[in-house]
Amino acid sequence: MRTRILVTLLAVTLLLAGCSAGGTRDDGRITLRFQSLAWQQESVEATRELVAEWNATHPDVRVEYVQGSWDSVHDQLLTSFEGGEAPDIIHDASDDLADFAYGGYLADLTGLLPERLEADIPERSWETVTFKDGIYGVPFLQEPRVLIANTTRLKESGVRVPTPEHPWSWEEFRRVTKQLSGDGRYGVAWPLKEPVSATLNLSLSAGGRLFHRGADGRVTVRFEEGDEVVPRTVHQQVNTDRSASPTTLGSGGSDTLPGFFAGTYAMVPLGFSYRQQIVQQAPEGFDWQVLPAPAGADGLTQGVSPQTLSVAEDCPHKKEAVAFLDFLLEPENMVRLALGDWMLPTGRTALADPALHTAEHGWATGTALAARLRPAPAQTVRGYPEWKDKVATPALQEYYSGAIGLDDLRKRLEEDGNLVLARYQR
Repeated sequence: MRTRILVTLLAVTLLLAGCSAGGTRDDGRITLRFQSLAWQQESVEATRELVAEWNATHPDVRVEYVQGSWDSVHDQLLTSFEGGEAPDIIHDASDDLADFAYGGYLADLTGLLPERLEADIPERSWETVTFKDGIYGVPFLQEPRVLIANTTRLKESGVRVPTPEHPWSWEEFRRVTKQLSGDGRYGVAWPLKEPVSATLNLSLSAGGRLFHRGADGRVTVRFEEGDEVVPRTVHQQVNTDRSASPTTLGSGGSDTLPGFFAGTYAMVPLGFSYRQQIVQQAPEGFDWQVLPAPAGADGLTQGVSPQTLSVAEDCPHKKEAVAFLDFLLEPENMVRLALGDWMLPTGRTALADPALHTAEHGWATGTALAARLRPAPAQTVRGYPEWKDKVATPALQEYYSGAIGLDDLRKRLEEDGNLVLARYQR
C-alpha cells in the first residue's frame, strides 16, 4: 500500500513538472498555453490550423491550444491570475484589459514586439491596449456595427438606401424606420440585452464621449448633448414611433434573426460578424444586405474594442510567446483569422487583401468603415466592468423600455456611475 502511494505521488510530480504552463520539459522543449476565445466553427478551425503549423515548424517551442469562452472570460482570467494558473498567451478584448494591466497581471510588450507588427497596425488601434505608457496586448480583429437589412422591404418602400459615402443621419434613420413600419411589422429591431457597448460605441458618431479624463488623470462620467442622440433615437423608436420592436430590447443579436427572416423586422443593427449566422440560417431566396450604421456630427465614426492577444506577466518565456504572436498575426494569417471570424483585421496589409473587399456578404461595406473606427470610450477606464454591470446596463434598459426618462438616465449614469469609478481611482 505504502509503495503504491509513493509511486503514485512520484508519477503526479513528474506529470506536473512536464506539463506546467509556460514550462520547459525535460527534453528542453518549451510549452506555451494559448487560451483562444474563437467560437465560430470557421474561426476555431483557422486558429487550430495556425497553432498546428507553428508546432510543425518550431519543434523547440510547442503551443498548446486551450479553448476559452467569451461568456466567462473576465472572471475566469481573474481567478486564474490570482491562483497563478493563467495561460501564457491570452485572447481577450481590449475593453477588458485595463484592470488586468493595472493589476500587474499582463506583460508590458514594449520593446518585445517586432517592428513589422508595430508598424502594420495603426496607432489608433494601439491606443486601445496602451495603459500606464505600456502596451499590454496586440489588437488584431475589430468589428464595426452595421445595419443588416431586408433588401426586398427596402425596395418596396422606396426609401433611399445609404452607402458609406452617403449614410443616413440619425434623424433620417428614424424617419426611415417609421416608413418601414405598420401592419404588425417594424422598421428595426434593437437587440439590447447588453446595451452599454452598442450605445457608447455608436454615440461616437454624434460626438458622444461620456467618459472624460481630467488633468489629474481621473475619469468622470458626463452625459452630454452628443451622448443623448443614440439613446434618444432608440427610445423614440420604441416608445413614440412604434417603429422598433419593444420585445427585442432584452434579446441578444441571434434572437432577432428568426423575426428578421420572417419579415417582422426590416433591419437589425448587429456586429459585422453576424453575417456568418445569416448566411447559415437565412431561408432560401432571402435577400439581405449590409448598410453602414447612421452617421452623426462626427460622420461614421464609431467605437470598437478590438480582440487582443496578450502575454501573462508570469509567463517565463515572453520572447517565445511574442514570436508566436508575430507568426499568428503575419498578414496572410491575419486574413485567415478575419475570414474565419467574419471580422476586419487591424493590420493595414491584411485589410488590403482582395478577399475582404468583395461585394458578397457586405465585405466591401465593412472595410469601407475601417478608417472610421476609434477606441471605444470606455477603453482605458478602470472599473468599467463594474460600472457597466451595476449602473449602466440597468439604467439603459429601463430608459429604452420607457420606465424612466432622459433626466433619470443622466442622473444614474453620472451620480451612481461616478461613485463606482471613484473607488478605482483612489
